[in-house]
Amino acid sequence: MIYFVIVNYYSSDFIASLIRSIQASRGVNYTILIINNSPDDDSIHHLEGDDIHILEAGSNLGFGQACNLGLNWIYPQDTQAIVWIINPDAYLLADALEKIQTFFAANTELSIVGTIVYTPTGEVWFAGGEFSSENGEIRAKTIYNNKSELPYLETTWVSGCSLLINLKKFHNCPQFDSDYFLYYEDFDFCRRYASQGHLIAIAHKIGVVHHPSSITSRNLLVKFKHSTYSYLLAVERYAKKKFLILRLTRLVFHAIILIPVKPQVAFGKLHGILLYLRRVLRISQKPGFSKKPGF
Repeated sequence: MIYFVIVNYYSSDFIASLIRSIQASRGVNYTILIINNSPDDDSIHHLEGDDIHILEAGSNLGFGQACNLGLNWIYPQDTQAIVWIINPDAYLLADALEKIQTFFAANTELSIVGTIVYTPTGEVWFAGGEFSSENGEIRAKTIYNNKSELPYLETTWVSGCSLLINLKKFHNCPQFDSDYFLYYEDFDFCRRYASQGHLIAIAHKIGVVHHPSSITSRNLLVKFKHSTYSYLLAVERYAKKKFLILRLTRLVFHAIILIPVKPQVAFGKLHGILLYLRRVLRISQKPGFSKKPGF
């Protein structure tokens, strides 16, 4: 069984289109689970049906915690399931669902899989994730070897826009880190489970279409607040410590330069930096805290 997990935040029109793309598939058993992060969005309930269930989050939990709500609902019912986490503003390309079922049957060694993500104009938006612990750069590839005869391409991380989890590879229900409200929770998810020996790959012959930032760009200040905070958290955890200071300094100067021309972006970044520094201060004041070497 394939379970789709879709996080709703005032996105019912997008989700309706996504559901139609899923329903166009034939011969595949699936269940659609919508996590409602906008409890006053009554329009989402019009989509409920036999194979479409809605879980009320009660408030906006953020992306990762909403996904956890879905994973915790699915895991006790079917520990052998494939969970397909997909953005509400995405939709499946033809035969994607049928291909995924065949793909996992043939590649049972994989734990976490991403697909190629295209923009509506056909450009590649995501084709795998790269990371350098040397300088803290977290980058999405937009070029891939589409001529490769290999069934998949191993990668460092995959985007939460289209992320599949093979539950049978996990002894316990996999979870996103709740410290990330929005952005980089997918990167952290992949790096944590990769460190436990899980194999992560891109199914480069399977694709979805995504409308980048169609939801998050409704409020640029909030978008950049969360992305900046989460980026600093990811760099703190996975890059060499000296590069955290460098990245933090660059972000501050860049935000200041942007104030006259892009004030929402600038103040969003500064807000994210402030939230991160408050977190560092809060942790440093906890009993038993010891500063790590190099930080």
